[in-house]
Amino acid sequence: MKTGEGHSIYFLGIGGIGMSALARYFHSLGYAIAGYDLTPSPLTKQLENEGMAIHYEDNPNLLPALIDIVIYTPAIPSTSKELAEIKRRGLPMMKRAQALGEISKGKYTIAVAGTHGKTTTTAMTAHILCECGKDTTAFIGGIANNFDSNLHLGKTAESLLVAEADEFDRSFLQLHPNISIVNSIDADHLDIYGDKEHLIKSFNDFVALTEDAVIYREGLPINDCKHGICFGFSHDCNFYADEIVSSEGTTSFTIHGNGETTRITIAMAGLHNVMNATAAYIAARQIGIEGVGIAKALASFKGVRRRFDIRINSKEHCYIDDYAHHPEEIKSCLSAIRASFPKRKITLVFQPHLFTRTRDFMEEFANTLAMADELILLDIYPARELPIEGITSQALLEKVNLQAKTVCPKEDLMALIESKRPELLVTMGAGNIDRFVEPLEKMIATW
Repeated sequence: MKTGEGHSIYFLGIGGIGMSALARYFHSLGYAIAGYDLTPSPLTKQLENEGMAIHYEDNPNLLPALIDIVIYTPAIPSTSKELAEIKRRGLPMMKRAQALGEISKGKYTIAVAGTHGKTTTTAMTAHILCECGKDTTAFIGGIANNFDSNLHLGKTAESLLVAEADEFDRSFLQLHPNISIVNSIDADHLDIYGDKEHLIKSFNDFVALTEDAVIYREGLPINDCKHGICFGFSHDCNFYADEIVSSEGTTSFTIHGNGETTRITIAMAGLHNVMNATAAYIAARQIGIEGVGIAKALASFKGVRRRFDIRINSKEHCYIDDYAHHPEEIKSCLSAIRASFPKRKITLVFQPHLFTRTRDFMEEFANTLAMADELILLDIYPARELPIEGITSQALLEKVNLQAKTVCPKEDLMALIESKRPELLVTMGAGNIDRFVEPLEKMIATW
């Protein structure tokens, strides 16, 4: 009998990328899975097709009669009617992070953290392990193109675990890492942490949980740790990358470390992806995979959906979609686009994510968005927040030093892009801008 047969789990906020991966994992163990989400999406439809019961109305009457445990996301508002009914019933509840933490207790775990780069690095690491014959379960914060999923299931209960370690709400402190990776620590989620110093402390608390090796990028404020492995571009690092050659979205470079050199080629652009690949390389070496095998695996890595995701690339038009929603991510993405397509005019459609983030980084957003040639701003995606007076896309637009710039209502975006027919279109953001990707791709393909 499967582990979960005869038992049920209810997911409150099942459509999130992390929640849906957990739902798939427990469904594979035989649990009956049901859940609620605010709106249907391609991801929730896929979960329904896999046999999970999902509804889209916050209605306590739609809760299953029998629920063994509720797994919920912190994004669920305190005003949720279903949440109130679950509490009234006294049902056992567990945060998403706690559930992932329980899974990691029983597995050798590689946990990938960082305010940027963790999803790509998680997917790279999982792909290397799988390609090199390691039994691996992976929870990825995006749809990895090699797996066509945010979850890869191992074949046995003893499989290695590769897990994206989310700093939001201090979730990563629930994990039990044997190897940890920290790619970046930039000020973010200040609505949770208050200031960067508290964010840094949380990352160091995460690092302190690690048993075997802490892989961290040079320059990060990581406290001294006995198992630290530093990586970067500097020859002073334990592992460093140099001899970098980029061309039309492909990057080749050499990784040096422990007296070894390995030439790597990835079908990705940007120095940030060189660092992502270097971190994944080190993690794979830590569990005994040879450099030549890692290089072969990285050469076949197809990236992650919505991470420098080139949807169309013809002589006339190029369309790239990216999840970037923090000024540093925007800077990295636009820099990579400039390096890969230096002669093309960039038209950027950006959807700001959260009123607090827009407020906290208004000047930084204005500076990085000005790296485009033309800017189209959508209204701020609120997610879990209420509006903040004076914090609007129009206020942000006025600070951006560009001549060609406008705020566009979502319902008018398709017509505006059709009228402009840009040579290089970029859509960017972490809200519901992803709903435009397929329609835009289909439209551009007809030009």
